[in-house]
Amino acid sequence: MKNSTLSEICSQLLSADTILIFPHILMDGDTLGSAVALCRAMRGKGKTAHILIEDKIPGYLGFLDDGSCTYETDIIKKPDICVGIDCSDIGRFDKRREKFASGNVTLNIDHHKTSDYFADYNYVDSSAAATGEIIYDMLALMGIGLDKTQAEAIYAAILTDTGNFQYGNTTIRSHLITVELFKLGVDHGYVNRMLYQNTRIQKLHISGKILNTIKMLAGEQAVIAYVTKEMLREAGALMEDTEGASEMLRNISGVELSIFAKETGANETKISMRSKKWADAAELTMKYKGGGHTGAAGCTIPEPIAAAMKMIEADVEEYFARNCGGK
Repeated sequence: MKNSTLSEICSQLLSADTILIFPHILMDGDTLGSAVALCRAMRGKGKTAHILIEDKIPGYLGFLDDGSCTYETDIIKKPDICVGIDCSDIGRFDKRREKFASGNVTLNIDHHKTSDYFADYNYVDSSAAATGEIIYDMLALMGIGLDKTQAEAIYAAILTDTGNFQYGNTTIRSHLITVELFKLGVDHGYVNRMLYQNTRIQKLHISGKILNTIKMLAGEQAVIAYVTKEMLREAGALMEDTEGASEMLRNISGVELSIFAKETGANETKISMRSKKWADAAELTMKYKGGGHTGAAGCTIPEPIAAAMKMIEADVEEYFARNCGGK
């Protein structure tokens, strides 16, 4: 579990000719924004670089893709370097695992405290509010100036992972980097409109259905809600339209922890947790080989959604009984 230096990561990238970049599944602004900024930077250095994805880019993030993303696994047959971006473990790109391993060298650039250090070279900085902050530092270390597209991609990465600078992971560093991005001409109004004022009507329909499933736990200190495939069909919605449900639930007054369960298969349930102040979401999800941050974490449980929720509810009740004294 050796943590490489940023200089070692940069040296590996600069010495490569072909680079394949791996964002995690169910892409968010941090993983895609960071990947786009890095890919453009590597192309600017004359390297062949692509972002290999396996699922659809969510509509609200579509503006970030500058043509770097591809589903073509063999676009680079034998990459010099494969690099995971914002991935706490290799399961975050499970369908691309074999391709990742085909790289002559593998890199892992991440900010999750539960990162598995799964690559040949790993740079994990859990103090970074977003992987985008790490990418910013990397490009500065390599002497690569940012263009407007890169700056807006990094801005989107920081903005989404700090919740518009509302979350507890926001630091002075987050704001200082943002100042530098603004100096580069970031159109913050445009980025904010694309991220937060670009909602499909189906998202509102499914949000109403999700709110109708709310159940309070642990003396109303926690809340759980869910979405099923049938609910999505009824609303004409996509799973991406449930993005932000965990945060919506956490906003309830008096709630410390929110849990959102998604039925992704007959025997597969994805769990997202968000905490407000003290509860450790990463600790709760690690039991199911998940992880993330104290304030935001997730896991996948190989059970039908009803069974998975019962397991999580029991865990949450026990966790609050054990930890909430004096909080």
